[in-house]
Amino acid sequence: MSQVVAKLGGVTVLAHETDDEFLLQAEPHRRELLAHCYRMTGSLHDAEDLVQETYLRAWKAYGGFKGQSSLRTWLYRIATNTCLTSLEGRQRRPLPTGLGAPSSDPIDDIVARDEVPWLEPLPDDSNDPSTIVGSRESVRLAFVAALQHLSPRQRAVLVMREVLQWKAAEVADAIGTSTAAVNSLLQRARAQLDAVHPSEDDQLRPPESPEAQDLLTRYIAAFETYDMDKLVELFTAEAVWEMPPFDGWYQGPENIVKLSKTHCPAEAPGDMRLLPTTANGQPAGAMYMLNRETGVHEPFQMHVLAVTPNGIGHVVAFHMDSFAKFGLPDTL
Repeated sequence: MSQVVAKLGGVTVLAHETDDEFLLQAEPHRRELLAHCYRMTGSLHDAEDLVQETYLRAWKAYGGFKGQSSLRTWLYRIATNTCLTSLEGRQRRPLPTGLGAPSSDPIDDIVARDEVPWLEPLPDDSNDPSTIVGSRESVRLAFVAALQHLSPRQRAVLVMREVLQWKAAEVADAIGTSTAAVNSLLQRARAQLDAVHPSEDDQLRPPESPEAQDLLTRYIAAFETYDMDKLVELFTAEAVWEMPPFDGWYQGPENIVKLSKTHCPAEAPGDMRLLPTTANGQPAGAMYMLNRETGVHEPFQMHVLAVTPNGIGHVVAFHMDSFAKFGLPDTL
């Protein structure tokens, strides 16, 4: 039988021509499987590796696929179990607000905890916005952060039942347990999620809405002109700011502005430049900080905003040294 070279999960493999059908049918599901693995792990890097492993496992087992379910369902089963195996013994990925500490004083020193496996942002698929719109609520930062409070099996059950809309019997069959066990896991997961998941998440404005676009534009302008006092007008009264890998979090517009004035490395207008983008189905700004030695603006933070009817309710400013995954330049 003749053989061809094929790309599978970014890996070049030697495939029989009879495998072409699998490659053709499975590839369209890659983006949604990435979102699924991201919900399970809270890490873009881990999710990419797990999707690659899922495709390799599925490709090897495709000869035994009997079509008793759709190929999409079969791939999700493999992806879920690949995630569960990967998560055994691993720490959860929190945000600073998920560590249980009270809000911090913006004047105090900020402490980076690089040993913590922090939650990571998820780039939106700019080539096909419908893929993110269809699952926007299920990849929002607040929801994914809340999932981190659940055990891996609770996460799997809740995502498959609530996000994928699978029946309890289908979930039980997928993860090798009973329907009663699935219902019990789901009940406990829902109760725990209700305790940590903010209600305002239901009111968030999508990135393309006029409110979100206006607030993001004004937010970017405040940083680029180094007018930190303008930020006070943009936040809600109970707004929260956090910036992993620093373990503190800050509440209220005045505290957020005081933090920026105290700890921001910028010194003058023009030191910071931001490109508007989206992440986790939310408006975002990719911040580049001026390197005074080179005169070049370099990646510094990805600000992911939660925009409510009353203003910006939450900002997570992820420290990053590359925006390549977001399709953005590495220098300005």
